[in-house]
Amino acid sequence: MQRAHLEWPFFEAHHRKLAQELPAWAAHKLTPQDEHDTDQACRRLVQMLGEAGWTRYAVGGQAYGGVFETIDTRAVCLIRETLAYHQGLADFAFAMQGLGSGAITLHGTPEQKAHYLPRVAKGEYIAAFALSEPEAGSDVGALSTEARPEGQAYVLNGQKTWISNGGIADFYVVFARAPGSQGSKGISAFVVEADTPGLKIAERLEVMAPHPLATLRFEDCRVDKSQLLGAEGQGFKIAMQTLDIFRTSVAAAALGFARRALDEALHRATHRKMFGQTLADFQLTQARLAQMATQVDAAALLTYRAAWLRDQGRQVTQEAAMAKLFATEHAQQVIDAALQLWGGLGVTRGQVVESLYREIRALRIYEGASEVQQLIIARELLKNFKEPQVKGGTGHGV
Repeated sequence: MQRAHLEWPFFEAHHRKLAQELPAWAAHKLTPQDEHDTDQACRRLVQMLGEAGWTRYAVGGQAYGGVFETIDTRAVCLIRETLAYHQGLADFAFAMQGLGSGAITLHGTPEQKAHYLPRVAKGEYIAAFALSEPEAGSDVGALSTEARPEGQAYVLNGQKTWISNGGIADFYVVFARAPGSQGSKGISAFVVEADTPGLKIAERLEVMAPHPLATLRFEDCRVDKSQLLGAEGQGFKIAMQTLDIFRTSVAAAALGFARRALDEALHRATHRKMFGQTLADFQLTQARLAQMATQVDAAALLTYRAAWLRDQGRQVTQEAAMAKLFATEHAQQVIDAALQLWGGLGVTRGQVVESLYREIRALRIYEGASEVQQLIIARELLKNFKEPQVKGGTGHGV
């Protein structure tokens, strides 16, 4: 795994230390993924990551088990990049500990933080983020799950789908709207324990790169008012703030997959004999490798720019969208090129590049599909556009 990017000014000494320690642990502890029992493998990985202290980076607040008072985006990105390089399910396990508990870090009461975050940081609780619905994915304002106030509780009814860690999580951060509300208004966030009566696993979902996924059904599910996150009606803001932290880290995961693909391509090119020379001796191969390396470095620059800006307290809606769009789309291209260089072996079950090919595809969809990222970037560009102060104005011929 290339480490030259650690010399960039985006990083501090503790980031470089982390980036030296984690790869050694990952190389020793992470074995090829056993896809026969994904649930068990994911539970084991969460426990391993917790025992090693890596999941402490996924939560904020030193009093609650976090490494820092606030989540360090660059550290999260470095961890996801490294874990993705070694094993896709390990990256997934770490990422969901952060995404699933991120709303608690940001808006939880001291009591909520004290109960959930230390257990997440230690890998004792598995977290999940329940936002998407059958008719509300990218359009969060279209969600229909309702939370009806009733005495000292809220009664939840509705359905969530494509929920990562669905079926194995200990708790879910669930987003639901007040009856009669529309759009982004009226949405609130709740922490719902997995064993709460009325919460059912309606269906387990099988996908091309095995991860724990499920559809959840809420049928008169009573949640105490103490489980409300933030204030009523703040759910949309809470969801967007949580996604803003971790959207950049999706780019980092794609970067990890792409780096592994490039290394696999380099290994294949320098070892594969063909027509009396190696594959790497052909100019076509050299051109392809050069393009792949450029795509990887460009993705890294966009990713760690966004992460650095967020750690400086800046709004990174546009930068995070650019990073996710570019890194995921180009990782797909890098991995496809690596598989092509591996030839027939590349599509053989059990080969690294075959696994990467399946892993990368979902990243172009979840936490905002590429098309949605394009809309976000364009919206931000248009919102911030100011006519340039140049002689003759703009839009005129010379």
